[in-house]
Amino acid sequence: MHRRIMAPGALAAASLMLAIPASAATPSPGAPGIGDPYYPAYGNGGYDVSHYDLRLKYQPATDELEGTATLLARTTQDLSRFNLDFLLDVSEVRVNGAKASFVTSGEHELEITPKAPLAKGTAITVVVRYRGVPSSKEAYGGFTSWHRTPDGGAAANEPEAAWWWFPSNDHPLDKATFDVSVQVPDGTQAISNGTLQSTSSRLGWTRYNWRSDKPQATYLATLAVGRFDVTTGTSESGIPVINAYSKDLGDKAGAAKASIERTGEIADWLSEYFGPYPYNALGGYVPNTDTGYALETQTRPYYSPRNFANGSNTNIVVHELAHQWYGDLVSVKGWKDIWINEGFARYAQWLWSEHEGEGTAQEIADYVYASRAADDAFWQVRPGDPGPENQFHLAVYDRGALTLQALRNEIGDDAFFAILKGWPQKYAHGNASVADFQRYAEEVSRKPLAALFGTWLFQPSKPGAAAARAASVAKVAGVPVQPKSWKKIAATNDVHEHEHKRDHEHEHER
Repeated sequence: MHRRIMAPGALAAASLMLAIPASAATPSPGAPGIGDPYYPAYGNGGYDVSHYDLRLKYQPATDELEGTATLLARTTQDLSRFNLDFLLDVSEVRVNGAKASFVTSGEHELEITPKAPLAKGTAITVVVRYRGVPSSKEAYGGFTSWHRTPDGGAAANEPEAAWWWFPSNDHPLDKATFDVSVQVPDGTQAISNGTLQSTSSRLGWTRYNWRSDKPQATYLATLAVGRFDVTTGTSESGIPVINAYSKDLGDKAGAAKASIERTGEIADWLSEYFGPYPYNALGGYVPNTDTGYALETQTRPYYSPRNFANGSNTNIVVHELAHQWYGDLVSVKGWKDIWINEGFARYAQWLWSEHEGEGTAQEIADYVYASRAADDAFWQVRPGDPGPENQFHLAVYDRGALTLQALRNEIGDDAFFAILKGWPQKYAHGNASVADFQRYAEEVSRKPLAALFGTWLFQPSKPGAAAARAASVAKVAGVPVQPKSWKKIAATNDVHEHEHKRDHEHEHER
């Protein structure tokens, strides 16, 4: 083998030629947002991430987090500069091994300028070293997605959670696989998504290594550090289950365990409707936070202790596990498509009620429809495009589920359940919109459905009784019959106080 020795200046020139071909367009900065009209600054343009490797160290006593994030990505344009979404303090950035300059801008933007421009289609490795106190950081509007607990902290929120613990392209359009390695003091556990690959202890610290081997949206990545009671098992279908419960849940511990320990059973039941469970791990965790919501963090949903304040609550477990297909496996193209997530997860709760003998999906639909007068503001929210201010409004859930019952009545059970099972397979590990779902439903049912979806998802008023059979209400002396389960389901359907607009959503999931 012969090596050709080049002078330093010639080598630099050759490197630049490799970075940007002569025929390429002039390099330009990647957009500071991915193009979502609800959240213009979320996500970024110019590249696509395939994998995140996060190597972290966390001190629960002080809430200090330090880490090195390595992102594997590929450029999608000739790129002079690009952004990551992040809030903590950055000490160094490298792109393909070379130090890069960086500045922070806007609400949560880390602007990175590589040493040389990058050609479209270039594989890049981005290394970001950082540290900070996540609970001290607030986004515009004064909210945080990092929840401090008595013995640590947890990252879980929607539509943003990553900013507080790792730099990312924070939008569901850019999914990636994850390795999350977290070092914590002995006696403390670190919980994340996927499978626990290994643990090791040294010098008073224990390292937990977690892996998510299927594409995952950044807001679905989670981290919790604290002292947990951890249970393990296997679902009947053979999926390993890891659940974790804060040791200081008090009188809510029993109800939480009585609910979440049924995760394997519920996931197997849901697979009858939605197809095989799409991941190699199952579970859930309950840190001692004071939020009121749960979240479908991939493979291992986050639950608040408040979800179990009134006793066991399998409904919320059904909801978050249904999201593993509807929201996680198939994610939104844009946040206006939130009905694809929430309407289906709510409808899964209605199917579970039917399964448990506590009221059929039709009975619950009839009751929901009849319970709100035509002048109720509930009907003014359009689930198919609710606007960012109503993204997690109760109407997206309940009116969203009413849409599915109307669809079921219109096309019949055979076509309806074929759609429920076929949709996650058609768009597996990808993204889809409300319009995509309408087209798919028309394809499977062989019926025009524009009027039905227009009425139930986009009409800013209560659909008339003639609009869909789901509106026919069983009555006794003019009063709607209340399904046996509906008191349980409706118990948390009131609007509660919430920390910020994202918290409005998951208050309604019981």
